[in-house]
Amino acid sequence: MLVLGLALAVGWFGWPGDRDALRAGPPAPAAVPAAGRASASPQPAPARLVQPARAPEAAPPAPARKPRHADFRAQRPPPVVREVADWAVDSGDHGVRAFAIVDKKDARVWLFDDRGVLVQQVPALLGAAVGDDPVPGIGEKPLSQVRPEEKTTPAGRFVAEPGVNSHGEDIVWVSYDLAVSMHRVRPLVKAERRLQRLASPTARDNRISFGCINLPVAFYEKVFSPLVRSTGAVIYVLPETRTAREQFRSYPVPRSPAAPSA
Repeated sequence: MLVLGLALAVGWFGWPGDRDALRAGPPAPAAVPAAGRASASPQPAPARLVQPARAPEAAPPAPARKPRHADFRAQRPPPVVREVADWAVDSGDHGVRAFAIVDKKDARVWLFDDRGVLVQQVPALLGAAVGDDPVPGIGEKPLSQVRPEEKTTPAGRFVAEPGVNSHGEDIVWVSYDLAVSMHRVRPLVKAERRLQRLASPTARDNRISFGCINLPVAFYEKVFSPLVRSTGAVIYVLPETRTAREQFRSYPVPRSPAAPSA
């Protein structure tokens, strides 16, 4: 009877621990990780497909510029004269003006029109002293005070300016500040023999002036002066104590071997 009573008591009331379970309700199901929530063993994220950056398209190369040359009209100048003339035309340094190259070593002037075509080349008389740099203040000195070593024709690039000298004679200024001009030859002092020096076949006797550039009368009056007054002119006086490239920063302009020497 005792055993039967215990069995009925247990069946009716249950074991003590089960009462809490019945009161709490059924157990919660096992937790399932939500989508995207980290778990004990995280899964690697899918790799992103990265498109490589597209290189910008290179611009097409600019067409090579055809070199431009001075036209010497079958004349054969010294190499330095050809190089400076070609550089002036190729670079456009003379702009829309005519230009002249004064070759002191050869005592000659090469005159080109504004297109770079040779107009004429003539002998010239130049400063008696060898040198390229003007003496400071030389333009303000009276001629009687100019020493022999100061009688130089300065090298450089100058813009010509028509003008007159102190006697009212028309001239072309190379540099007003330096008192250097280009003008017709003046045979004022017979002993200087300027006309004979200008006509001689050599350049050794063409150094006689205070620094100005003396030109044949017909060339000055009929060719040079009218051209300067109509188009303007740049005067390139070549150096004799340094190179033309040092003086002007000029450069050689290549010529085609098959092309005729202009």
